[in-house]
Amino acid sequence: MKILLRLQFTICVLVFLSTFFSANGQENWSVSLQTYKGAILPHSNNIQHLITNKPTGYLFSLNHRVNGSKEWHHTYRFPEVGFSFHTQNNHNETLGDLYGFYGHYNFYFFQRRLQFRVGQGVAYATNPYNKETNFRNVAYGSKFMPSTYFMLSYDQPRIWNNIGINAGFLFVHHSNATIKSPNTSTNTLGLNVGLTYHFSAEDEITKPNNFVNHPQNFRYNLLFRTGVNESHIIGMGQKPFYHIAAIFEKPLNNYGAAQLGVDVFLSQSMKELIPFLATSFPEEGMDKNTDWKRVGLFVGYEWYLNKLTAEGNIGYYVHDEYKKNTAFYQRLGLRYYVTPNVFGIMSLKTHFAKAEAFEVGVGYKL
Repeated sequence: MKILLRLQFTICVLVFLSTFFSANGQENWSVSLQTYKGAILPHSNNIQHLITNKPTGYLFSLNHRVNGSKEWHHTYRFPEVGFSFHTQNNHNETLGDLYGFYGHYNFYFFQRRLQFRVGQGVAYATNPYNKETNFRNVAYGSKFMPSTYFMLSYDQPRIWNNIGINAGFLFVHHSNATIKSPNTSTNTLGLNVGLTYHFSAEDEITKPNNFVNHPQNFRYNLLFRTGVNESHIIGMGQKPFYHIAAIFEKPLNNYGAAQLGVDVFLSQSMKELIPFLATSFPEEGMDKNTDWKRVGLFVGYEWYLNKLTAEGNIGYYVHDEYKKNTAFYQRLGLRYYVTPNVFGIMSLKTHFAKAEAFEVGVGYKL
């Protein structure tokens, strides 16, 4: 185990050094290398047997501070965009280790001393669930899974020869969004500390232009999301789902817009699960004629970030005869605008800590 930890650390150092030598002398670029130690939060009784040690890991990041050439650079006080790679050793043979690659944004507050980072990417689990060789790992049902992390830390750049320090809190979520069962998932909360190297003595920032406010007109969205997921019954197989949404939005300012919408959920896995429960588990009290279709109303917010925007909403099922989940559902996602009207979607639909679907799709904004 110690050999593996040393190997992970060596890889991070080599990546750090190679990036340094290749990017040396470039404006607005920096790299950071951090280590963290934390705890897996016991959000479900199903993973209690997997929480035996404190996970440790490393986080390597490549960052680029925007230079002010676009309006959103000034709106968000010159954030950083970048890529990050993380390792997490869970110190549990059943749970295995995790490796993730992310795209991230760094936002700064209080004269750029407080850094808030949000990262979204894909993680790899070394020892996922296997009904024959690893049936106890109900946290990760697949080798690859979506992953999200948040970091809030104190940042002090250029203390000595462009080297700075960074320390704070890290939260990492690993879940395959029920693409394959089981998927109890894990949430890791840790303390991190590390070093940052800037490739120039100061960053290059352009003067603000005379930007104008955008029109604040009402707009309408039509979205289609799809993907595959599996019911909580292991072995039933992956089935497609189709989620359709219509949204009415009102921009509040240049930062984002409030949303009010309706969702229609058509899930083939639920369509097959209902008669299976009615026949195989009569104690569940499920009628085989229960409607598998669901309809929800939701409120939300779209946060503007150039062509890339983030959105979040919370909804309530106005029609749900299945009723095995909560009456409320949540969604976090990203949009990328190919044109001012057409966009691609990537989002995660959950019932609080329980993920239901990882969605991809397209949308049109009128």
